[in-house]
Amino acid sequence: MIYLDNNASTKVDPEVRVAMERALDLFGNPSSIHAEGRRARRGVEEAREEVARLVGARAEEIFFTSGGTESNSMAVFGAVTGASSKIVRTGAEHPSVREPFARLAREGAVEEVVDPEPTGAFDAEKVKLALAGGARLVSAMFASNEYGGLFPVAAIAASARAAGALCHTDAVQAAGRAPIDVRELGVDLLSLSAHKMHGPKGVGALFVRRGVALEPRTPGGGQERRMRAGTENTVGIVGFGVAAHLARERLPFDAPAIERLRDRLESTILERTPGARPVGAGARRLANTSAILFDGISGDALAIRLDLEGIAVSVGSACSSGTPAPSPALLAMGLSRSEAGSVVRLSLSRWTTEAEVADAAPRIAAAVAAMREARAVPAAAACV
Repeated sequence: MIYLDNNASTKVDPEVRVAMERALDLFGNPSSIHAEGRRARRGVEEAREEVARLVGARAEEIFFTSGGTESNSMAVFGAVTGASSKIVRTGAEHPSVREPFARLAREGAVEEVVDPEPTGAFDAEKVKLALAGGARLVSAMFASNEYGGLFPVAAIAASARAAGALCHTDAVQAAGRAPIDVRELGVDLLSLSAHKMHGPKGVGALFVRRGVALEPRTPGGGQERRMRAGTENTVGIVGFGVAAHLARERLPFDAPAIERLRDRLESTILERTPGARPVGAGARRLANTSAILFDGISGDALAIRLDLEGIAVSVGSACSSGTPAPSPALLAMGLSRSEAGSVVRLSLSRWTTEAEVADAAPRIAAAVAAMREARAVPAAAACV
């Protein structure tokens, strides 16, 4: 299998796997005061330090969660408690931000949505205008999970600060793939997930800037300084810590190498496929992500065909797979419903090889050509 769906999930790094296997011996409850509890607590806190270093935060500003979806929900619902609050988001947000905003809107909040440009770029000035008159929260993802576009989060955070609003960014796709420093960004809240950076599934984190008061969404205990009750997932958290450490160390070397492979994959497919064009390539993108629109081809059908040929790709975001509706993020960029349904996402990792790219690119182009040829054959002739 040539795996080109790393924005959905990544292979667990062998070093992470080893650390997690060892952490199975940390069977004590991290909240217990005896020796076994203290051993588990030490593992959790060492991981917290590593996750904090990855994004330039203090350890006490990192709260562990079950993943990016919970982190986003915790940020949005924790920040907005008044029914009449004004809230602002981009039109490209992941469903785990989009749906909490929609619920708040149903409950009386005033929701403003600012769409990205058709090129994939994002005009931060439009957020500034949307914030006029005051707002409680603005949420702008760091990088699109669907086309890889990087958003001007620092400029958006500055506008939010001037307007007296909190700024949240979903950095799930960006962490480990692009440099992140919460101090330079000026954000108040930032979401992370381990399984996007070669860590385990089921564990993530929320950065909460010191001094920001959030309403806890999971009461019932004193864990995570009463922000999220429940016994910590010690094994997963240890794995997250190692993944964050490796991501921070490897980023300067991995990103340029992955970008070269991504560009080679994309350019080869485009050269061999008439009627194909990249989505969002007019903006700065994550080094690993390419979304390509294959005119007249069903993205779902192409993804299935490639899977049968041993190439894993994605259509839109993984959380939307299986639903017939086109991606709201792609529609927000100005694509038609049929165009959005023709987009396939290719996402690489540090485990993607030159040989895999050299093999996959012509096979993807050939699959598209074959599908177009089959569609063009008249029904009567096809029975001959």
